[in-house]
Amino acid sequence: MNAIAIVPGTAGSRLVERSEPDVKNPDDVKLRVLGVGICGTDREEVSGGRAQAPEGRSELVIGHEMVGQVVAAGAGVSRVRVGDHAVFTVRRGCGQCASCGMGRSDMCQTGKYRERGIRGLDGYQTEYVVDQEQYVVRIPVELAAVGMLIEPLSIVEKACDEALRLQIVRRPDAATEPDWLVGRRCLVAGLGPVGLLAAMMLALRGADVYGLDIVDTEAARPQWLRVVGGQYIDGRKIPADRVLSVMGPMEMVIEAAGVASLEFNLLDALGLNGVYVLTGLPGGNRPLKIPGAQLVRQLVLGNQIMLGSVNAARGHFQMAADDLARARLRWGAHVDGLITRYPVAQFSELVGHAQPDAIKEVITWASA
Repeated sequence: MNAIAIVPGTAGSRLVERSEPDVKNPDDVKLRVLGVGICGTDREEVSGGRAQAPEGRSELVIGHEMVGQVVAAGAGVSRVRVGDHAVFTVRRGCGQCASCGMGRSDMCQTGKYRERGIRGLDGYQTEYVVDQEQYVVRIPVELAAVGMLIEPLSIVEKACDEALRLQIVRRPDAATEPDWLVGRRCLVAGLGPVGLLAAMMLALRGADVYGLDIVDTEAARPQWLRVVGGQYIDGRKIPADRVLSVMGPMEMVIEAAGVASLEFNLLDALGLNGVYVLTGLPGGNRPLKIPGAQLVRQLVLGNQIMLGSVNAARGHFQMAADDLARARLRWGAHVDGLITRYPVAQFSELVGHAQPDAIKEVITWASA
């Protein structure tokens, strides 16, 4: 079968031939891959950035945002059956710490985890994949065309869930309001796929959503944001350090841009008792000068939280699938508009140069 592979630490990707995997164990699930999204991590890997091949091998099959259809399953599998549509999660536990033993490899305590398509395990940019039942999430057939959005959505599902749990513990009003986000002013910084999915998730929960980026008002991403009820803020006209004075304080900020200077400047927009969630990962290693004393005073005197969140557990994937289904019921084909599909042959072109009008680029391996 065909697969897209890289040699970690070197630039470039190529189409390779791999043996088709088989179901060998009672808990194995085999999926025919329908589509796989391309994200910033893939682009970093193809450019020679962080990536790790499986032990004893020089190549890594990349890709981690996938959706597929079950074509075979072991005798002990009960979560899915042949014909179902499903996604696999990404991270695999270290097998040593308590978190991984509880199925929470996203909170691995040793750092010895592996990730499909990223670190030590082949990914999903291929025709067929096999993994254990504990890593599969069944999705309704209605999500077959958009299921590759579940992985990036799971990232913000986890981040928002963590933020809300912290607020419930420390804020009396949050503990007495089951729908605390309703009417809350929430800012999403960076309107890439993760940022737009975060805005969609917050809108589903009734929040007043604002989205910050530096693209033209009529570009595809601000337009997509408006349909789900968000208000666009052009960061070129209202810089991060002026959001507070122009737009007012925000009770939650979700940063999805991965720009270090923006991450710290946006703290100014956070209101009293607010929570700031970091999901973007800055590139490069250039030093950043920040007013440390001022930053600490703001966090302390404002009763504020600054929270970093990465990866997601199987439960967050399920939350993402549920919210994606709700979003399609509410906004219909608009959700599908996040995706632009391309054949396998165009992968190298796409991963090197993001298309200007595309939001989430997806490689199609098979038809749903």
